[in-house]
Amino acid sequence: MNTTYSFQIYNSASLLPQEWNSLAVNNIFLTKEYLEVLENSCPVNMICNFIAIFNEEKLIGIVLTQFLFAEKLESFGDRDQCLKTSVRNFAFKNFASHVLFVGNNMLTGQNAFIFHEDAKESKAIKTLHKAIKQLKKDLKDSGRKVHITSIKDFTESEIEPLKAEFKNNYTFSTQPNMIFEINTNWKTEQDYIDALSKKYRDQYKRARKKADGIEKKKMSLSDIKKYEDVIYDLYFHVAKNAPFNTFFLARNHFSFFKEIMKDDFLFYGYFLEEKLIGFNTLIKNGTVMDTYFLGYDETIQREKMLYLNMLYDMIAYSINQGFTEIVFARTALEIKSSVGAKPVKMYGLITHSNALINHNIAKLFNYLEPKTDWQERNPFK
Repeated sequence: MNTTYSFQIYNSASLLPQEWNSLAVNNIFLTKEYLEVLENSCPVNMICNFIAIFNEEKLIGIVLTQFLFAEKLESFGDRDQCLKTSVRNFAFKNFASHVLFVGNNMLTGQNAFIFHEDAKESKAIKTLHKAIKQLKKDLKDSGRKVHITSIKDFTESEIEPLKAEFKNNYTFSTQPNMIFEINTNWKTEQDYIDALSKKYRDQYKRARKKADGIEKKKMSLSDIKKYEDVIYDLYFHVAKNAPFNTFFLARNHFSFFKEIMKDDFLFYGYFLEEKLIGFNTLIKNGTVMDTYFLGYDETIQREKMLYLNMLYDMIAYSINQGFTEIVFARTALEIKSSVGAKPVKMYGLITHSNALINHNIAKLFNYLEPKTDWQERNPFK
């Protein structure tokens, strides 16, 4: 019997079906717990919704969407002050200030949905399409018309089934996802160092020497709460000076994340003369380590090569704990490449509610997505 799949849209993680996590076993970013973190400490300009897809009574698909609205954003990123940036900001405010993401705009990678292995993929995607249309109608009824709908981030093979259903969408590719594959023969940080060519071993030694005097500390929930204002200032400085930003985290985001996710969320503070001057965060996702947000004092970062040292620390921890790869995400592509991360091209689909603009969506997208020129490095022998 050819039954039709149905869907249900939820606006709170507390309302999700009891069996939700049975589909999210291989991706922490679609678990109820993580979605609770998102819902309760998401950026001020973000609304999260969750979609369940059913085959009769059986749950066969789970989906995350994020609706971003620019009204509460005071900045789209201050680093690049030029004519193109001004045009981009004008275009964003006037034609793309209401964006519905199917997926997670705070992460890189396929964290949009999971279908049960028994689900018919084409049918599930068709039902997803219907659910997105309904969600857009619901948002419009509440006074928030969606300008742009974007489904992200997928590899070349993952995007193909979606393209077949979402025919009017423009397929785009953004900055790559930087993936660090951990060699199965590496058991310690020293194994990684030994695999580097002389030039990059020297870079490693120089960075470690520069960091002399900095104390790295694994921070507990009470530590994170104690330093919450300093942490936010360090984060906000980095975020505000990025080339382009569509959101800023809530002040309580890291403490709430730690409270809910416990040991799956790691927070490391970097102290100089007992003053917190930087931090980084990691999320354990099965055998994969995902890097998350970080922050630092820019003046000390330059002098102490703090960012590079953070990358080395992430690599060392992940090797020691037996992880298979590190998702370094996008941004800072060249420095991530210099420690051994490789670019993986990511794709998405995008459509605009205005037919004329949608016809020229490729041109608009070029203004909204800053281009980055960078040189790939190979640090290994």
